[in-house]
Amino acid sequence: MVGSGPNGLVAANLLADAGWRVVVLEAQDEPGGAVKSAEDVRPGWVHDTFSSFYPLAAASPTIQGLGLERHGLEWVRAPASVGHPLPGGRWAVVHPRPEDTAAALDRLHPGDGEAWLRVCALWDRVGADLVGALLTPFPPLRAGLRLGAKVPRLGGLAFARELLLPVRRLGDEWFGGEGPKLLLAGNAAHADIAMDAPGSGLLGLLLAMLGQSHGFPVPRGGAGRLTAALVARFESLGGEIRTGVRVNQVEVRSGRAVGVRLGDGEHIRATRAVVADVSAPALFGGLVPWSQLPDRLRRRMRSFEWDAGTVKIDWALSGPVPWASAPELTPGTVHLADSVGDLAIAGAQLASGRVPDRGLVILGQMAATDPTRAPRGSESLWAYLHVPQRRSRADQAHPEPVDEPRAELVAHQVEERIEEYAPGFRDRVLDRRVLGPAELERRNENLVGGAVNGGTAAIHQQLFWRPVPGWGRPETPVQGLYLASASAHPGGGVHGACGSNAARAALAHDRLERLTARRIRPVGPGPRLGRRQP
Repeated sequence: MVGSGPNGLVAANLLADAGWRVVVLEAQDEPGGAVKSAEDVRPGWVHDTFSSFYPLAAASPTIQGLGLERHGLEWVRAPASVGHPLPGGRWAVVHPRPEDTAAALDRLHPGDGEAWLRVCALWDRVGADLVGALLTPFPPLRAGLRLGAKVPRLGGLAFARELLLPVRRLGDEWFGGEGPKLLLAGNAAHADIAMDAPGSGLLGLLLAMLGQSHGFPVPRGGAGRLTAALVARFESLGGEIRTGVRVNQVEVRSGRAVGVRLGDGEHIRATRAVVADVSAPALFGGLVPWSQLPDRLRRRMRSFEWDAGTVKIDWALSGPVPWASAPELTPGTVHLADSVGDLAIAGAQLASGRVPDRGLVILGQMAATDPTRAPRGSESLWAYLHVPQRRSRADQAHPEPVDEPRAELVAHQVEERIEEYAPGFRDRVLDRRVLGPAELERRNENLVGGAVNGGTAAIHQQLFWRPVPGWGRPETPVQGLYLASASAHPGGGVHGACGSNAARAALAHDRLERLTARRIRPVGPGPRLGRRQP
């Protein structure tokens, strides 16, 4: 296993469950990838270095099926999952109960409450199958068939059309007021899909409804507790994790992955499979030289597109965010955007290589969600926003990347935006940390240029177009080598599906090889990765 992000650790656990001997190799000094936390902004304040809220983990059959609660994981939730301040001091907030969300939205605009409940009823009928279809290998046969069987009763082509609508159009068709429209659009803007692009409506609906049905949970004590639980489970099965070791090459012989070579020259043989939790460009033409890969893959990888870059800011605050008009329930996640139109403009600015003037600012009120994150009465806050990607495609650099000095300027602009909604915010800042795109990549090589989704989430690089057209599965052109990172279907998010899909593919191919008695058994000195010996 190359890489110990959440997908890599999920794959390692599933392979260990099947009795395989698994060694995880991690270049960083600790496992976890983009799921880590520490008190490195200010002692006593726990900050998640990268990701924080995990609605997809709460809905993921893979994550839930691992029983991580038995290994120390505890999920906690804020009083409300997500909120969006509106002009005039009002808020659109997703409450724990759909009826309460609907009542609050109806006070903002009569009729929107009933519309919200209709959407919730729709989600109750299709949500589990939709999540299942999105998180299983493509094509999603079981969940897809169940979902397809329901489509005629839900409106047939009219329902399918709604799922494909851009989020701005979907909001206009379903709701009358700005509140629920911004809730949909703000959730859609977590990814890099334009507000007017097909697929953005489905993403906004998915996250908004996960917030309504599951909340936006976090691990008590910090995101690193999720990694710790995955590691503890894996090690309880006899798995081994080696940190601070760099894999320089996946060794291929006769079209099959037979092991890896480390930076210090050590060779580790793989008797069954090599699973790579690294980005597609890092694997193809990187760990595996192009001489071992088909020419058509090299041609197609030239069009691989990264998602937007990211600037993330962490603050240790002396008190809670001083909202000018606080909502009835405190949301863990807060979206700052003036209108859906502004989000559309921000997307166009990103596409043209500009830092958005009024792009979406996503805030995480961590102590309000999990009181263990900061001393009593204080707050551990973060924010992030999208900025232009320094490398728009795998082999094409952007002329004006957001470097660290520009990231500081972006952080200053974000603080000004927060001050608009929370006057006196800066007076409560005790310490601040800014992680620009380059620093995010330095801390995690998969976050190329600050890309957090392993490649764009736009429809042209999803499903069987991910990571390149005609793909959609974890298998690679090299036998015994599987792609398990967010560059594989279904993409970004802490759901474990990319790792699960890779592990299950490796197990299925191994079973087939054993049945046909054609499995290759590399021999020679050195440690091996494969099935435990009796």
